[in-house]
Amino acid sequence: MTNPLASPWLRRSLIALVVLGLLAGGVVWLRRPKPVAVLTVEVGRGQVESSIANTRAGTVEACQRTRLSTIMGGRIELLNVKEGDRVHKGQLLMKLWNDDQQAQQTLATAQMDTARKRVVEACTAADTAVREAKRQTELRAQGFVSVSREDAARSEADARSAACQTARSDVVSAQARIGATLVEQGRTRLVAPFDGRIAKIVGEVGEYSTPSPPGVPTPPAIDLIDDSCLYIKAPMDEVDAPRVLPGQPVRITIDALPGKTFAGRVKRVAPIVSAVEKQARTVDIDVTFDQPDKTGPLLVGYSADVEVVLATRKHVLRVPAAALGEGGRVLVVEGDALVEHKVRAGVSNWEFTEVLDGLKGGERIVTSLEREGVKAGARVTVDTPTSLVAKP
Repeated sequence: MTNPLASPWLRRSLIALVVLGLLAGGVVWLRRPKPVAVLTVEVGRGQVESSIANTRAGTVEACQRTRLSTIMGGRIELLNVKEGDRVHKGQLLMKLWNDDQQAQQTLATAQMDTARKRVVEACTAADTAVREAKRQTELRAQGFVSVSREDAARSEADARSAACQTARSDVVSAQARIGATLVEQGRTRLVAPFDGRIAKIVGEVGEYSTPSPPGVPTPPAIDLIDDSCLYIKAPMDEVDAPRVLPGQPVRITIDALPGKTFAGRVKRVAPIVSAVEKQARTVDIDVTFDQPDKTGPLLVGYSADVEVVLATRKHVLRVPAAALGEGGRVLVVEGDALVEHKVRAGVSNWEFTEVLDGLKGGERIVTSLEREGVKAGARVTVDTPTSLVAKP
């Protein structure tokens, strides 16, 4: 029986088919997409914080600050302090020329002295008249004087007593005039309402000091601050304001002290929205230092930034924020291909996102999502795999 494979024609046909198959396979192999180089990170555990920061630079403020101006204008006669001086509550800082008011006080004092002497005169006469009226009453009872004489003596006593009371009222009026002159002199004096430091003085001895009328931004004569107590006032975006509450921890950085971070707490959230910039409405918050004695010397007006910590999760599964795509999707390297996983996220910030479900520790996820060709199903090669280790 003849073997069919022994036919030369059939053998050549089989060899040709095998060669064609190999060629086709080679073409497919050569034309398949090249692997995409990606950067990956190994999913691990660590700390994740949710925080928000101020939209514009905050400012170091003094707990007490007052911009003092005299109630009335006048020429500066006395300036007891200079910028940078420490002062005590009640200390005289500045006085305007007020010789006319002092003259009024001297006149009122002289009038009061005169009124007091009149009291002595009038009341002495009143006592004498009262005694005389009493004597006339006794004489009439004995029949020695008439009723009309007794009535005249009694009327005289009443008139003298009334004059005594009037003289005493004149003394009270004179005292009131002295008080009024002292009030007027107080309008020309500036005294420290609390212990503090003089931040700024506007004016010199001999110059005219003008008070600030309503609605006119006139510089104050003396700017007094209490720099023993400082806090940070920072504007937060109105969208973030509902999440900020008194007592929340914050991190404070000050431009003048690079490399240093201070712990603090939210003390107050403003009850109104500031519309200084209508395109960026903000809510001011006040932040105090946890350890104010360790901040070192700070100047009122320093610019500062505040980061409010809303929530903290420790030793949780996390991924870099750069690895999280739209809709909470991540690309996981399985073999030499990318597989898409849907992640249920928890607390997040600009650096990390907490993973509640969808990933396991040790899996490698892609962080270079911006590279061309990085998508689910793509073949990949890993450039520099790294590990996402937990932070203390």
